[in-house]
Amino acid sequence: MIPPSLLLQAYASGWFPMGSNAAGTEGVEWFSPDPRALIPLDDRFHVPQRLARLLRSGRFSVRIDTAFADVIRACAERDDTWITAAIERAYCELHRLGFAHSVEAWRDERLAGGLYGVALRGAFFGESMFHREADASKVALCALVERLRTRGYVLLDTQWVTAHLAQFGAYEVPRRRYLRLLQAALRHDCRFDEQR
Repeated sequence: MIPPSLLLQAYASGWFPMGSNAAGTEGVEWFSPDPRALIPLDDRFHVPQRLARLLRSGRFSVRIDTAFADVIRACAERDDTWITAAIERAYCELHRLGFAHSVEAWRDERLAGGLYGVALRGAFFGESMFHREADASKVALCALVERLRTRGYVLLDTQWVTAHLAQFGAYEVPRRRYLRLLQAALRHDCRFDEQR
C-alpha cells in the first residue's frame, strides 16, 4: 500500500498516483500534468440550466462520507480503470485518517452516483466520479463545489479537463502557475467536515 504520508506529500508537491496493471503486475505511476485542470470555485463555476432545475427538484439527496468504500469501488467498475486494489486500499486509509472524502448522490436509499477526492488544507483534489443514474455525478460535483465554497477552499484540482467537466467551467493552467496556486491554497486552514 502507498503510505498515507507519501500520498499527502505528493499532493502537496503537485503529484498524484494512478494504478497500473502492466504485464499483469500491479504497480503505481505518478503524474504531474502540464497543463493542469481546475474547476473554479467563484462565479465562473457554471451550472447548466437543466441541471439547475434538477438540483431544485430534490430528486437526489446528497450525503458526505457515508459510503466512501462503495464510491471508490463504483468508480473502479469500468473496463479501463486506474483504481487498482492498492489504490483503493491507500485511499480508504486516507479516508480513515480524515483526508479523503466522498460526496454521494442518493435516490430512494440507493447510491446513484458520487465522487471522491483528497482534502488538504485549502485544496481539494478530485480523483474520480461515477453515476448509476443520469446526472447523479453532476449533482455530487455541484454539492462538492458548494461545500468547498462555504468552508473557504480556494483550489479544486481535477487533473485533466474532460468534456464532462468543461461544461462546469473547468480550465487549464500551466504547471508552474498551478504549483503557485497550490502553495497559496496550502496556506489556508480549511476543514472539509466542519463549517467555518
